[in-house]
Amino acid sequence: MKGKRTFTLALAIALFIALSCPAFAAGGGGVLTDPGAMEGKHFHPKGKLPSKFTIELQNGVRKTLPFEDKRDFEEAKKGFVAAPPYKQIMAEAGNVAWDMGSYEFLLQGKDFDSVHPSLQRQAILNMAYGLYEVVPGKIWQVRGFDLANISFIKGDTGWIVIDPLTAKETAKAALDLINEKLGKRPVVAVVYSHSHLDHYGGVRGVVDEADVKSGKVPVIAPTHFMKHAVSENVYAGNAMIRRSFFQYGVLLPRSPFGHVDQSIGKNTAAGNTGLIQPTRYIEKDIEEVTVDGVKMVFQNTPGTEAPAEMNTYFPQFKAFWAAENITGTIHNIYTLRGALVRDALEWSKKVNEALYLFGQEAEVMFAAHSWPRWGNPRIQEVMRTQRDTYANLNNEVLYQANKGVTINEIHNVYKLPKSLQQQWAAHSYHGSEEHNSRAVINRYLGYWDGNPTTLVPLSPRDSAPLYVEMMGGAKKIMAKGKELYDQGKYRHATEILNKLVYAEPQNQAAKDLLADVFEQIGYQKESPSVRNSFLAAAYELRSGIPGGVPPKSTGPDTIRAMSTDLWLDFIGIRMDSKKTEGLKFVINLVTPDNGEKYVVELSNSALTNIKGQQAKNPDLTITVNRSDLETVMGGKATFDNLIAAGKAKFEGDRQPFDQLKGILVQFTPDFEMMPGTKPAKPATPPSKDPFEQPEPASSAGG
Repeated sequence: MKGKRTFTLALAIALFIALSCPAFAAGGGGVLTDPGAMEGKHFHPKGKLPSKFTIELQNGVRKTLPFEDKRDFEEAKKGFVAAPPYKQIMAEAGNVAWDMGSYEFLLQGKDFDSVHPSLQRQAILNMAYGLYEVVPGKIWQVRGFDLANISFIKGDTGWIVIDPLTAKETAKAALDLINEKLGKRPVVAVVYSHSHLDHYGGVRGVVDEADVKSGKVPVIAPTHFMKHAVSENVYAGNAMIRRSFFQYGVLLPRSPFGHVDQSIGKNTAAGNTGLIQPTRYIEKDIEEVTVDGVKMVFQNTPGTEAPAEMNTYFPQFKAFWAAENITGTIHNIYTLRGALVRDALEWSKKVNEALYLFGQEAEVMFAAHSWPRWGNPRIQEVMRTQRDTYANLNNEVLYQANKGVTINEIHNVYKLPKSLQQQWAAHSYHGSEEHNSRAVINRYLGYWDGNPTTLVPLSPRDSAPLYVEMMGGAKKIMAKGKELYDQGKYRHATEILNKLVYAEPQNQAAKDLLADVFEQIGYQKESPSVRNSFLAAAYELRSGIPGGVPPKSTGPDTIRAMSTDLWLDFIGIRMDSKKTEGLKFVINLVTPDNGEKYVVELSNSALTNIKGQQAKNPDLTITVNRSDLETVMGGKATFDNLIAAGKAKFEGDRQPFDQLKGILVQFTPDFEMMPGTKPAKPATPPSKDPFEQPEPASSAGG
């Protein structure tokens, strides 16, 4: 039992770290190793092995998949130069930022019945670790140092770095590795392909900000990059962080019964994240730039995998960089951590555009994740496969919707055509056919299925007791749930057991049985996001959410990148509406150093702001430089500190400021995802200034 207790403590510590480190929370980058993984032992004392039904399903799937097509494995190995002598990369804070060795159980050469065969194949492909040559003498990648790949283009005098990973430490390790193996060269430019953290967060590991500001090293990004790099994850950031615990399996150890892969890479590094503002934006749909003798043709692709994203073609090398638009998986149209629904049709069109602009002559295609493809026929094959998969998803789902299939049915109806099922590049590892198909309907028709019962439904906690009563109580539901479990009818079992758990959240036997059901469903899923969600829910039903709310600080790079109106918008979200009734005020905010002015108004329990205006008769005017306001946003100072130091001035009635300060709430990502899992003692949020801006959720992984 000592080992079990130690492991549970490790999970609690991991959650503590996760809550304080956005990179960890987003991608599970904190390392939860399992000493029993190599022996095939389950990490949880209540964990179950795959049932005979799960084993039968996995064996059936193995017979239908095109395992004879081994080209991905050949391509994943091609161009290998060297691997470093280490498997771990340490963070500056002293924790392990990255540990490729924690997944070595996957390399034993045996099939795991607790892992979908297709997912196991993807997980092995993502074990590539080290330096790889993409175009002889010109382009290299370091893979397996983070969720994403970092790419190096050899210019006349130095390296052009594309997508410097999530963390400073892993990016630096990658730069050190290529310099050691190929000769040291300076970094002469950095390119951010898009606005997700795992593609820019490690920039300080490859370049000094002073060199960027001086103009020595340009940083190139797609138009609107800065806006979306921050804003995409602010308004619902706390909820996104908590939900990512399920999508990314933050509490799951690396094990055949836990976390095996994240589809586009193994995991996300848990190191220092940063952001250096771009010095050049690609504004046009197609724009050509030459840096250090290397010609780059950029293709802006907004509305695809990220709201700000671009592909790049290198005509001198006949090399096409597909960013995160074409990888070794069909991506998320809806990401389970939460984000705006993406446009499958537009994604298909941008891939098609790239196919006809660059794919007719490209001889190599490489990307921000996965492995390159070589040879023009192979490149066109993969591009067409992914183009057609996104197009089919959009068109077939809308075909079914126009025949009356609803958002609550489409996931049981939509299937890829057989021609695509037999192509690995059409498999949805990062996405899933189930949640992507629902996303398409949600994008066009919204969440309502047209039945008035579901338009204003009871909350689950209110409806569940009625179901339990009508089904004859907990004893009968448990008996039927066990019967369904024993028959392998897992989704049927969830229908009734979920009701019981909501009606009786302290019924541990019910939670344990539902966890057993969730676990088998998780084992059977091809998408790690879906797998992780079921397995993470099973863990929390069995063990609860580890308690503790750690201190947390917002990174200065993020604060500098956040607009004042974004900060004001989120203050409006953080108001406790129970305390706002009857309150009314108008505040002018002036930040002289950047010439901005705002009117902030509270009325009808809504806090609004407008940029570029000033009220004629405000209750209060606050004057503070934006640079000093950033110290308040970052938790390094308070308004009263600034007033005392002569750095801020209040003119008028201070009461509105104090009223606003008194009604703000600091969110913590510890709310229940499943009933009856929260610690008996509620978490106490750390004491901090109400105007401190919480860290946005991480966008790593898209």
